[in-house]
Amino acid sequence: MRADVPTLRAALWANFALQRLRRDLRRSHLAEVQVRPPRFVSPEATRGVTGLLRRRKATCLERSLVLQRWYAAQGIPRTVIIGVRAPSEGFAAHAWLEGDPAETGQPFSELHRLAP
Repeated sequence: MRADVPTLRAALWANFALQRLRRDLRRSHLAEVQVRPPRFVSPEATRGVTGLLRRRKATCLERSLVLQRWYAAQGIPRTVIIGVRAPSEGFAAHAWLEGDPAETGQPFSELHRLAP
C-alpha cells in the first residue's frame, strides 16, 4: 500500500519528534521533556506516526509521549500512564496511553500519570 502525502508528513514529524525526544530524555528529567506539536495534522495519517514508531523501535515511553502530542494536536487529550510490576512478579516498567490496554497482557500497578 502506498502512503499518501499526509501520512508521509506525519511519519516525518514523528521521526523528528522521536529524535528530539530521545536526545531530551538523555539530558533532562521526564517532567522537563516536551514534544513539539506537528504542523500538519490529519487523523487519517496516524498510521504514519505509528508505523514510524514501530520501524524506529521506539520504547513504550517514547511511543506514548509522541502519540500523546499527536492526539493533542487533534484536540484529543490523552494521559500517559507509567506502571510497574512488582519484583516478586518479575519487575518490569511500562508506559501506555490512558484508554489503551497496557499491551503486555500482564497487569501493571500505576506509578505516575503525565497529563497532556
